[in-house]
Amino acid sequence: QVQLVESGGGLVQTGGSLRLSCAVSGRTFSISAMGWFRQAPGKDREFVAAINWNSGFVTYYVDSVKGRFIVSRDNDKNTVFLQMNSLNAEDTAVYYCAARMSIGPLRSSNGYDYWGQGTQVTVSS
Repeated sequence: QVQLVESGGGLVQTGGSLRLSCAVSGRTFSISAMGWFRQAPGKDREFVAAINWNSGFVTYYVDSVKGRFIVSRDNDKNTVFLQMNSLNAEDTAVYYCAARMSIGPLRSSNGYDYWGQGTQVTVSS
């Protein structure tokens, strides 16, 4: 089992920044990759970013956040971060972190085995 707890969401103005954290516990040694997803009201859950758990050097982003968001991890603290800069209204959503235990496509939510409870990010204009 893997437990994930997100934090760091909140209300921010357009152009502002937030840093989300995802605390990971349990069978962390079995994790292949960590992903961030988001879901806006009335929309499907969307891939945002992913990072290889062991190396931390391989990262992936959806085009809409490239150059604005940075995913990173601190393995000593078993924590994954999502630094979000230049936020706009389209970034408003509930953000989830997820753990994938096997190697495979990182952009599909279907391959992730464990999910956090989500944290709300609201960007006001």
